[in-house]
Amino acid sequence: MPWIYAIIGLLVGAIVGIVISRLTTPQYKKQKETQKELESARFSLEQQRQELADHFAQTAEMLDVLGKDYTKLYQHMAKTSSELLPNLPEQDNPFIKRITQQNDNASVSETGLQPKDYASGATGLLREEEKEVIKAPQVVEAEITQAKAS
Repeated sequence: MPWIYAIIGLLVGAIVGIVISRLTTPQYKKQKETQKELESARFSLEQQRQELADHFAQTAEMLDVLGKDYTKLYQHMAKTSSELLPNLPEQDNPFIKRITQQNDNASVSETGLQPKDYASGATGLLREEEKEVIKAPQVVEAEITQAKAS
């Protein structure tokens, strides 16, 4: 029985000694300092990334507003140039092309028509009818007859 107490005491003393020596060694302190520096560097890097993302989001929003304001200004200039100078020749009015393009775009978008690609049903690969395959000699003969006819 006394041997058991001695062995238990020796194990507890060894464990306490290892813990104390780990805490007091310069390498352990240096490792902890390096770990703290690493964590602070990661935190500052993450903070910079967040600030950069916020900056880009704000810049994109400002550019969007700037683009809309520029469009409004251009439309205003185009409208007032035609109203204030009605007799100005078309080649001297820099806004006349934009005015006609905007009117064309507005009329197309107001009609609500589908693009011509989709207006007549399936075209191309999804069409079920067979296509005629023309052999190369037939194409050459057809081109020769067309050249002779013209």
